[in-house]
Amino acid sequence: MAPTADEEQAATAEGAVSSIQAGDLPPASGPEAERAAGGMFDAFAGVPPAVLAAESVRFAREMTRIALGTSDVEPDPADRRFRDPTWTENRFARPVMQAYLAWAEGLQRAVDADVDWNRRERLRFAVTAVSDALAPTNTVFGNPAAIKRALETGGGSLLRGTRNWLDDLLHNGGMPSQVDKRPFAVGSNVATTPGAVVFRNAMCELIQYAPATPRVHARPLLIIPPPINKFYILDIAPGKSLVEHAVTRGLQTFCISWYNPEPSDSQWGIDEYVASALEAIDAAAEITGSEELTTFASCAGGILTSILLGHMAASNDRRVRAAGFGVTMLDTSFPSLMGVFTDEHTVEATNRQVHRAGVIAGRDMAGFFTWLRPNELVWNYWVNNYLLGNDPPANDILFWNSDTTRLPARLHSQLMTLQVENPLVEPGRLRVLGTPIDLGKVDCDVFAMGGTTDHITPWQACYQSTRLFGGSSEFVLARAGHVQSLISPPSYAKATYFTGTHHTSVDPDAWLASGTEHKRSWWGHWTDWLKARSGDERPAPGKLGSARHPASEPAPGTYVLKP
Repeated sequence: MAPTADEEQAATAEGAVSSIQAGDLPPASGPEAERAAGGMFDAFAGVPPAVLAAESVRFAREMTRIALGTSDVEPDPADRRFRDPTWTENRFARPVMQAYLAWAEGLQRAVDADVDWNRRERLRFAVTAVSDALAPTNTVFGNPAAIKRALETGGGSLLRGTRNWLDDLLHNGGMPSQVDKRPFAVGSNVATTPGAVVFRNAMCELIQYAPATPRVHARPLLIIPPPINKFYILDIAPGKSLVEHAVTRGLQTFCISWYNPEPSDSQWGIDEYVASALEAIDAAAEITGSEELTTFASCAGGILTSILLGHMAASNDRRVRAAGFGVTMLDTSFPSLMGVFTDEHTVEATNRQVHRAGVIAGRDMAGFFTWLRPNELVWNYWVNNYLLGNDPPANDILFWNSDTTRLPARLHSQLMTLQVENPLVEPGRLRVLGTPIDLGKVDCDVFAMGGTTDHITPWQACYQSTRLFGGSSEFVLARAGHVQSLISPPSYAKATYFTGTHHTSVDPDAWLASGTEHKRSWWGHWTDWLKARSGDERPAPGKLGSARHPASEPAPGTYVLKP
């Protein structure tokens, strides 16, 4: 069955947002990214000549079959570029499509023959960038839908497309816009769960959410988001908000909202972010009167939280009773896209660039990952916005993705160093706030999840992350990509996740082979796990905050509104 328009938009949104919510950082941006891409093209010389020769012969034979009309080359059913019936019914268009597909598939086969995973992924990046850019559907005369639309509108679609292009050239760095932002407003129809700011320092606001049940668990839940993009991906909209789900399950829920740093904040690093999170913990504990609490963090927020827990363990601070991690990769030795494009040379080059500016801009971070999936994240919108003259889709997740933040130069440098040097797997190698970080001494219960199609933080790496901690742990695997696995409300009919007996297998694939599939959202499983570790129930508080930490601005606060 063909996907519906809503399903296609959700899939496109998933691809677009996976880059930034990953919390992982591009090794380069702007001109540095272009030079990195050039180096990947140079690496194509490493493909064995015999492989190139064999693919050349194969392509020549296929071109002969295409000319004779006997070729069976067909587009992938999931490839939306060639869904117009003109490509299969028109005797002139079909050979063009087949020749393009045969050429692109030959390039990919040549790349896949390389046995070195790192070099193969670099080559795949280069090949994908070139082949997707040269697709005939990216031109007016090579796109049947664009031609039909132009004829139907008397050229009006091309006029609107030109206006869209000029607007993006002036206001979006020349990249096609991925979202129509006009229908959305933070605090109005996104980030709407009721609550209030109850603590603020220079780096973060702490939001306490209003109870939704007459009784709540004694231990509060503190959500620690990545300092990349705004926090409200976890409170994206009513009905698909993890924050909303938590409060409806009787959990006293708090969430950090990070300040969007300026160049003058360039020296903010891991020490400062961990210290700020500790202040948020102090405030949540004081407000609720609980000596213990639980946490949930995702992506780079999970990296910071693991370091926070390591520091607390070294300081004999055992207040965190249970910790949750979403799509978090701590052991960077596992093959991943970040590993492919990050090494000592790119770290050095990027550090020079970022330190000159004081911060790395959100648009620069987004741009690198956009070109990792150009067909979905560039040319799809090129065709929609410019060739067809349509507005980009109005999608709340894409709106959040476009609401980018900056990252301080020091934190960016430190996170990239973590990627290259992988110190979290070696006890004591990393020191934060004067203490050695040993995740093996973190003995609280740990819950972790990954996504089956996550190309940023591969689920196998997320599985291995839990093995670094000293306490008991549980892992669940959602059947989704990076962001869609996080946004998995119980109302989503297609939600699926897997459970297994954690730590029975070092091999994550063996864990999955013996796991159990559940046709529902993992949110319920997580909150059941968390409620069992959140203490006894008691009457919900009648008001937010406390005398020491009074409620001020309503949620989602003021820091989230800072451009």
